[in-house]
Formats: sequence, C-alpha cells, structure tokens
Amino acid sequence: MLIYNVTINIDDSVHEEWLIWMKDKHIPDMLATQKFLEAKMCRVMVEEEMGGTTYSIQYKTPDRETLERYYQEDAERMRSEGNRLFPNKFMAFRTELEIINEQTL
Repeated sequence: MLIYNVTINIDDSVHEEWLIWMKDKHIPDMLATQKFLEAKMCRVMVEEEMGGTTYSIQYKTPDRETLERYYQEDAERMRSEGNRLFPNKFMAFRTELEIINEQTL
C-alpha cells in the first residue's frame, strides 16, 4: 500500500473557494480515476512565514503500478484544473509514502 501525498499552501485570497472546490470537485474526481482507495485531507498545524494555509491530502493506492498509471493517465489533467482555476495562488509538492504498518484500536 502507498500514499500519494500532496501538500499544498493556498493563498488566503482564494482559500474558501479552493477548499470548497477540493472537497466537492477535485478529491471526488481523484477518487473517480479508480486509482485510489480513499482520500484524507488534513490542515497542517503550523504558521507559514509566507502566509496562506497549508493542507496535506493523502490518497491511498494499492501499489506502485496503480500510482504509475495515475501519473500516465490522469495526473496532467487533474493538475491542470487547479492551475487554471487558481493561477499563482498556491504552491504544491508531492510525496510518495510506503505504508509499513497500520494499527487501530
């Protein structure tokens, strides 16, 4: 199991509009690619010197092959909509995480 983590700092001037778009459109569209099993959106609890609000969106995917298919088939389209709607209003970086262990109560 892998987590495709996208960390985004969004400018305050578009924060509310972006948050609605993420929850109502972008994350459902990501799940609709059928490359991810679930998504979790978290606010990063630090004050950024550059301002804005930072979020981590974590998409769980079953394996490297599925994530590679996302990169090849969907990533460009999924990223372009955010760039079109919120140009120069966010910074994003992506991290791949391998799940080593999961425990619950």
